[in-house]
Amino acid sequence: MNRMKKVRMAVVLALIAGPLAVWMATAAYAQGAGTVSGTVLGLDGKPYPDVTLYFTNLETNKPSQTTTDAKGHYAMAGVTGGKYNVDFKAKDKDGTEQLIFQAGLVITSGSSPTYDVNLKELQEQGKLGAVDAARKQAEAAKQFEALKAHYDAGSTAIEQMKAAQAQLAKTPKDQQDPIKEKINQAGSTAVTELSGALQLMKPEDTNRPIVLSRLGEAYESMSKWQEAADTYQKSIALKPDVPANYNNLGNDLAKLGKVDEARAAYQKYVDLNPTDAALAWRNFGIVLYQANRMKEAVEPLQKATTLDPKNAQAWLLLGIAMVNTMEFKTEGDKITPVIQPGTIEAYQHAIDLDPNGDVGAQAKAGLESLQAMGVGITTRVGQAPPKSAPKKGKT
Repeated sequence: MNRMKKVRMAVVLALIAGPLAVWMATAAYAQGAGTVSGTVLGLDGKPYPDVTLYFTNLETNKPSQTTTDAKGHYAMAGVTGGKYNVDFKAKDKDGTEQLIFQAGLVITSGSSPTYDVNLKELQEQGKLGAVDAARKQAEAAKQFEALKAHYDAGSTAIEQMKAAQAQLAKTPKDQQDPIKEKINQAGSTAVTELSGALQLMKPEDTNRPIVLSRLGEAYESMSKWQEAADTYQKSIALKPDVPANYNNLGNDLAKLGKVDEARAAYQKYVDLNPTDAALAWRNFGIVLYQANRMKEAVEPLQKATTLDPKNAQAWLLLGIAMVNTMEFKTEGDKITPVIQPGTIEAYQHAIDLDPNGDVGAQAKAGLESLQAMGVGITTRVGQAPPKSAPKKGKT
């Protein structure tokens, strides 16, 4: 009998808990060492080249490796007797090794066995299920890490953008250009990174609405109101119970001049978060005020002051909006202003609530302007109308 008789070994499938450390096999031959060789065929039944086999002696924990040639053949020399775990790995498109098969071998000392692997046959026999599951798990983990890297980078860019916006508000106009550029760069980075995260996500991923909401913020930073509105609507379609998305959507739609759609978005925010109803209508009024849509700003500002009568800013903006929508009566050669009911009261509320502050001073200036028009009211010295910004909704 040939003492170098070839022996085919049994396959033992097992899931690995983590990657094994790999070292190159040495050229030394221990006493009783032999050579394991064989051929690896792929799922198509053809020779599988460039498959790396990692042998690990379970008793000594000593690893070694070999790679299949163009014909799918391999040979692992210097193998001593014992129990071995053998991982078969192949590189995917991006060069990352993936586990394609795993076997447990018991090698007799001094033997030179042949161990062939036909992945097509193993798949047909249902013996690749455990390895497929492990590979899919590894691929999912890899994709998640890439997704998380994009999301974290996008979120960091948004925070940088917000910090720059806060700095911009405190900077003289002739020194704002570098800060504006910083805001644009941060916004662009946020859009790129968050879009990258979305591309890696499955449509059913439960985190998709969160990424979409953050992307909406990024578009807003670049004053891309339509893109921001579209993105918030996608987030709402996936998770319709997040109040903040409706508030932010309302802000964007109002800036686009889509007043009816904006009103519906704010109303939905109020329905979901009634304790912040005043905030929603105040935001609506502020956006319309900034867009010089004074007549349309009156209604939401009236709602805001009714719900929160202690907000001086809302009263001031209501007074300004009503002044800008007042009518004029012509009698012969005389033109008389007709003040909207509640205009003077709105200014007076702002003064009472902020008698020594900027808002109160601006309300006084508004009343003084009305007096100059000859409407017969008492005023005090004030300042110019305010520059306000709508607040983001609460999450």
